[in-house]
Amino acid sequence: MTDVHNETTLKSWEERQEYAELMQPLIGRLYRTKGVEILVYGRSLLNGSTIDIIKTHRLVRQHEGHKLRLRESYPLLKAISEMEMAPARLDLGKLAFGYHFGGKRQGEEDVVSYLKRELIDVVGKPDDVEPRDVVLYGFGRIGRLLARLLIERNGRNNKLRLRAIVVRGGGEGDLEKRASLLRRDSVHGPFNGSITVDHDRSAIKANGTHIQVIYANSPDQIDYTAYGIDNAIIVDNTGVWKDEADLGLHLKSKGAAKVLLTAPAKGNIKNIVHGVNHSDILPEDLIVSAASCTTNAITPVLKAINDQYGINNGHVETVHAYTNDQNLIDNYHKAERRGRSAPLNMVITETGAAKAVAKALPELAGKLTGNAIRVPTPNVSMAIMNLNLNQATDRDGLNEFLRTTALNSELQNQIDFTSSTEIVSSDLVGSRYAGIVDSQATIVDGDRAVLYVWYDNEFGYSCQVLRVVQDMAGLIVPSLPA
Repeated sequence: MTDVHNETTLKSWEERQEYAELMQPLIGRLYRTKGVEILVYGRSLLNGSTIDIIKTHRLVRQHEGHKLRLRESYPLLKAISEMEMAPARLDLGKLAFGYHFGGKRQGEEDVVSYLKRELIDVVGKPDDVEPRDVVLYGFGRIGRLLARLLIERNGRNNKLRLRAIVVRGGGEGDLEKRASLLRRDSVHGPFNGSITVDHDRSAIKANGTHIQVIYANSPDQIDYTAYGIDNAIIVDNTGVWKDEADLGLHLKSKGAAKVLLTAPAKGNIKNIVHGVNHSDILPEDLIVSAASCTTNAITPVLKAINDQYGINNGHVETVHAYTNDQNLIDNYHKAERRGRSAPLNMVITETGAAKAVAKALPELAGKLTGNAIRVPTPNVSMAIMNLNLNQATDRDGLNEFLRTTALNSELQNQIDFTSSTEIVSSDLVGSRYAGIVDSQATIVDGDRAVLYVWYDNEFGYSCQVLRVVQDMAGLIVPSLPA
């Protein structure tokens, strides 16, 4: 009896592998040729392995209480691959589950008719959006992750094209060191692809992308058009320039059109948390900020909670991974406590993230306080939000609301939800969400709630930055089904 069970289990696994192997080239070709990104319940399958495809399908049971087999989703993916459509993010999991278990309309039982109805906004529509040049000014932690995100979307239909990075230096071996830091990362692992150095053109080649390396000491010293770059969005990830006057220096360089700062901005520059106030980005906005990693992690959850329950006031405590701003060993630092060794100490420090929420969500102005503790981990942080609500609820009701929000709302790209009792920080390295609600840690007592929100302060934030870049470029890609 045991042998029969083992044989059945093995056959089931082999079937899943076979379907995943059939799906993998279709997923890649859809993005490269049509700009269509395939997801399963919010998880992108772009550049995913066959095991990634299988594991992602298993998540459907957690959301729906019912498994979705790869043999059930494959026919829909194949049909999508044969359709003409405009660029979009298509959730194959939701489409397949709806087709098989959501009930079909009379006369629309076949896959193609179902898909044409669900994807009416993009099927047969022209793709008339022109590609946009992107320059990364600075090549540190965020710069290199943005490079990875831009490169993974290579293809004829790619609308955001990484054309150059701007750095200081230029000494012997500089190109090799920059390429090596892109190729290998102690936190995020090896680069998925091939990287070579072109000394003659002072460039790095990554998966077919020619990345010009430009050396400059000031944002206004560059002629981008000399490298064939024009109307470019400059992503300043140095953290050096933060106000309109300094960031405006970028616009004095020929070929630069707009600037995005990957840090909180000073003055009247718009601080954008994508998913919350990205509609504030106007075509005439030349300088925009993507706020901070913590502000991006907490604001979407706070918006959802405030819209549903109302927030009277609250406190946000950030347990944050150490950053490059801190010292490896005790040494002088202009800020209090930050001079002490980051890998050896928990360090209490200030954060402006709680107050910064009001720039994206004005209705919470003056309602939140915040503080931070830097801890000896290199990546993935947590925000603990102690909130006094305007109405009472309970733990199950609040968690169910947040689960539904993460799955079926306009914040589904920002908020993730986990019900795991075993998850720890390292499990969330590489998360593409702004924040992940840890439902097992939720505490509710009447109108008081304590929420624990994880976030990859490097990769998740970089994904948010890229979403802002897309909006600045006018690349509004619909997520379907709605």
